Amino acid sequence: MRAPLRTELKESLRKLKLPEFTAQYATQGALAASEGWGYDQYLLRLCELELDQRESRKRQKLLAASRLPREKRLENFERSRLKRSVERQFSALLDGDFLRRAENVLVFGSPGGGKTHLLAALGHQLVEQGHSVLFTTCVLLVQRLLQAKQELLLEKELKRLDKYEALIIDDIGYVQQSREEMEVLFTLLAHRYEGRSVLLTSNLVFSEWERIFKDPMTTAAAIDRLVHHSVILELNLPSYRMEAAQNRKSAASADSLAD
Repeated sequence: MRAPLRTELKESLRKLKLPEFTAQYATQGALAASEGWGYDQYLLRLCELELDQRESRKRQKLLAASRLPREKRLENFERSRLKRSVERQFSALLDGDFLRRAENVLVFGSPGGGKTHLLAALGHQLVEQGHSVLFTTCVLLVQRLLQAKQELLLEKELKRLDKYEALIIDDIGYVQQSREEMEVLFTLLAHRYEGRSVLLTSNLVFSEWERIFKDPMTTAAAIDRLVHHSVILELNLPSYRMEAAQNRKSAASADSLAD
């Protein structure tokens, strides 16, 4: 291809916002010539490369925006520790179809049992499928909402959070908040009801949630909205951290006996 024509082609592809075409057309053209491809097969190959690259960039942007813990992925989550019934429930969530139905996922269990890792692993799977996810602790989320309320921007902030198909709230009730702070949390839950999914972890069973929402009526209303369309996972597993500490202690004792 003549240099002026090559320059013109690159400029046209740049204007069309086809960077992968620009990067690959010469290489794929040489391959097409050696393999005897027709024009349609050559063009299809370039389209496939462009679409693959766009999907990759989209997933990278979704992952960066998700704030998911990078290390808490499905491949290093010990699913063998889950009860069979919980494993079945968890497996059914991995296709992400529950987001279309705006269902919630509520994970309960004692500290250290893997609740956060389970939901983070699910979040990573959802991002890989092209879904928008936001992971946050309950404390940080409440602070964010309260600041928006104080600036008379709460409605705008709720709409901003609407762009996330899955909102993962970690450790709800772990730190007791004031009534005003819990009011903005309830407002968020009511706002997302039957519209967007909420995924949360909690050390507190529902009978203890009055400690979170401060009065029986608000507590009942919050639980009702969360449970109406939901999947509830009860882990009740021994603490990962406790098991790891015990294993280290056992290994150290064995080494000392060997010496």
